[in-house]
Amino acid sequence: MKISEADILIVPGLHGSDADHWQSRWVAKFSTGRRIEQENWSKPDLEAWVEAVVKAVEEATRPVVLVAHSAGVAVVIHAAPRLKDLVKGAYLVAPADVDDSSCIPSELHGFAPFPTAPLPFHAKVVASRNDPFCSFERADQLATLWNARLQDAGETGHINSESGQGPWPEGLIAFAHFMKELG
Repeated sequence: MKISEADILIVPGLHGSDADHWQSRWVAKFSTGRRIEQENWSKPDLEAWVEAVVKAVEEATRPVVLVAHSAGVAVVIHAAPRLKDLVKGAYLVAPADVDDSSCIPSELHGFAPFPTAPLPFHAKVVASRNDPFCSFERADQLATLWNARLQDAGETGHINSESGQGPWPEGLIAFAHFMKELG
């Protein structure tokens, strides 16, 4: 599947994605890409965030591919049972381990527990070996539980602008391969 043939819905995490974040750059780059907006990026409400994702997916006019980062991954996982026939795939980058309150910001404590059922759509989890918000081993465990493939991103921190990823060209290449897998 070509990127232009899908609605690429970007699901940022806590505080949204700043202008230098790869998600913001992808929204600008993809003609069919758009960010799912939340009422308050700094005071997340899981139910409201899930509802925003469900609504955006239901309003899509093409097959949907979700691109989530950090807490946005948790939102997609919580929304998944309501999206099973509407989403073609999910590219899940640097999940924040909401089950480990010692490594995530307190604003995300209400996002636990992670659902552990297999996802009803094709998915890939992209994880860093030195992410302060989720160990690589935990990301591997989550990918297995969700029946998703794991991609090792090496030592790339939280895969955001703070960790120096900027446009994240390696991620863009991997995402293009992921889209081809979707048919």
